[in-house]
Amino acid sequence: MVQERTLPAFEPKSGEITKAEGLMLYRDTILGRFFEDKCAEMYYRGKMFGFVHLYNGQEAVSSGVIKAMRPGQDYVSSTYRDHVHALSAGVPPREVMAELFGKETGCSKGRGGSMHMFSAEHRLLGGYAFVAEGIPVATGAAFASKYRREALGDASSDLVSACFFGDGAANNGQFFECLNMAALWKLPMIYVVENNKWAIGMSHERATSVPEIYTKGAAFGMHGVQVDGMDVLAVYSVAKEAVARARAGEGPTLIEALTYRFRGHSLADPDELRPREEKDFWFARDPIKKLANYLIAEGLATADELAALDREIQDLVDDSVEFAENSPEPDPRELRRYIFAED
Repeated sequence: MVQERTLPAFEPKSGEITKAEGLMLYRDTILGRFFEDKCAEMYYRGKMFGFVHLYNGQEAVSSGVIKAMRPGQDYVSSTYRDHVHALSAGVPPREVMAELFGKETGCSKGRGGSMHMFSAEHRLLGGYAFVAEGIPVATGAAFASKYRREALGDASSDLVSACFFGDGAANNGQFFECLNMAALWKLPMIYVVENNKWAIGMSHERATSVPEIYTKGAAFGMHGVQVDGMDVLAVYSVAKEAVARARAGEGPTLIEALTYRFRGHSLADPDELRPREEKDFWFARDPIKKLANYLIAEGLATADELAALDREIQDLVDDSVEFAENSPEPDPRELRRYIFAED
């Protein structure tokens, strides 16, 4: 039997977002989708190696949260499904694709690959292959921001950290330890659970005694909210409130975004465990189509404008592949470089 979740209702009012905001969100979501589609093509053509975990279907979460933050200032921590978080954080598509190709021009100098995107310039704290490993890192960044402001007197240090992780990570000890610290010290922190129902092949409902992850924050007195992770406007609205609370010193927020990955766990996963009926239920709720329909209905964009953006982004993604293919491999003589900090 397929268990279909009731998604939290959200009806954006007219004037909820400006045309600039709407097009910004649309551009970012299609960048994520087109980029991941191209990654699948390149992987099957033998241009990428190892495990590659794609983000198709979950774009509304990345765009809705990160675009509610200050680009290049606030911190973002990701998971092994990190390409789109990197793009939303402002890492150029060329650098992300080159990293996937293992090239020196990649954002991690070709040393990180698919699961370990990092960019100090864009405040991307990294992708983490181990489940829940990014949670304490992001919590530490939030602590540093609060410490600089309150202990060192730096009034400009009002930076917020957002940490993305899956439903499987919410059963990990680090999740609870960090929520306790963040609530205790009122850290400027946003914990974003991308609940896509499946931790590899384990159904979320079978893996936890309390399926509603956002309620777990209540144990620490933390504000928790559940949102339709297939609706970028709903995520954007919730994220803006969480960012404002964090920046004002009101403490962390636990956001559970109900979403769904359109592909298997990784490109090596035949995806035979999830029921066809379940997939169809979620495919019909494609966040990009929903946003496009809203923008057109509200007169914020025309179909021609969106089609032009589609072409622009596809050209950008194609350019990233050409750049990656023509970029140099890392020099074998520098094999041990970047292991330790350099002067």
